[in-house]
Amino acid sequence: MGIPNEKVLQTQRMGEQIEMIRSNRVFTFLKVCSGLLLPLAAVTRPAAQNETSRFRVNVVLVQLNVAVTDGKGNYISGLRPEDFAIKEDNIQEKIATFEEGNGLPRRFNEAAPSGENDRAPNAVNALEPDHPTLDHSLAGVTIPGLTGANVFILFDTSNYMYRSFVYAQDAITDFVRSMPDVSKIAFYSYSRDLSRAASLTADRFRVVSGVRSTVAGDDAALYNSLLLTVKDAATLRGRKAIVVFSNGPDNASSVPPEDVAELAQSTGTIIYIVSTREAESEPISSATFERMSKATGGKAYFARNWREEKQAFSSIKDDLAHLYTLSYYPQANPNRGWRSIKVQLVGKNLEKYRLRTRDGYSLLQQAEATTETESEAESDPEPK
Repeated sequence: MGIPNEKVLQTQRMGEQIEMIRSNRVFTFLKVCSGLLLPLAAVTRPAAQNETSRFRVNVVLVQLNVAVTDGKGNYISGLRPEDFAIKEDNIQEKIATFEEGNGLPRRFNEAAPSGENDRAPNAVNALEPDHPTLDHSLAGVTIPGLTGANVFILFDTSNYMYRSFVYAQDAITDFVRSMPDVSKIAFYSYSRDLSRAASLTADRFRVVSGVRSTVAGDDAALYNSLLLTVKDAATLRGRKAIVVFSNGPDNASSVPPEDVAELAQSTGTIIYIVSTREAESEPISSATFERMSKATGGKAYFARNWREEKQAFSSIKDDLAHLYTLSYYPQANPNRGWRSIKVQLVGKNLEKYRLRTRDGYSLLQQAEATTETESEAESDPEPK
């Protein structure tokens, strides 16, 4: 091995000096930052605890869509708010708003639980601008103030659909045209990716054009696309539902169906699934479809032909038109995870009827993190 020349040695020394300078700068920077952050933290926390100039409150209005039927599956109409009893984690709740079908909502001058929201006597006041830190992003928070429903149609255009593509388009088109004028509809399609052909609108021609423009595509990523659709629906108020038309199992998703069902439950989004017999012949897919729709208060249908597909869509339209929409402010509850919901009819004459709704929800943790960040930011001392 040869002896390194003088230029090589100089280059190595320069490299070592640069590295030492960088290390010293990083150490100095971290030392300065730690010196700034520790006093700030010491000031921030007490300020947040002692601050009384602003009123903070979390208002969580939970919405339930309830179908009531007799033993033959006929819808029961004309029920009143006092006919329903709601328990969350076995805690009795009081109804804040009530709506039947596409009728106008009825509000009750019902205050939120004592100690949680003394300044929000009803759902309307909860939206006033002098409550800058209200958090309406938990548990499918909605203020039902509009009639009709927000319906997202999710159409399978994967390579499973080659045989019955046109018939499925016809069934969806008839469903769109039959929906009440007060309802808004969005049309999405999916194969490996999600395509938002028509955003939420009351324009039926626009939605039908989106249906007719679809073409068959690649593998099916149903659960990926359904999760994105649930996220689009989550921010809406009032009744919201997703109607899925699927012709086969999911073979391209990275998202498990359990995650989709949990988000739909927590945001109050109903999922209906219309599928062909090809999906029903796949035991895992059929069981998943039924479990997911039931968890959200919806239904799963398995159609053998185009006539049964149209019947399924007609059944969904009737279901949406006959749902009772109830909401309530949860009583004080230390449970920050899954909260179970049980709805019952009160009275001997009503006990014979059947109820269908979601059975609970999970608090969305990201909303809590946002609230905490805002709280800390407001407590920072003003610059001098």
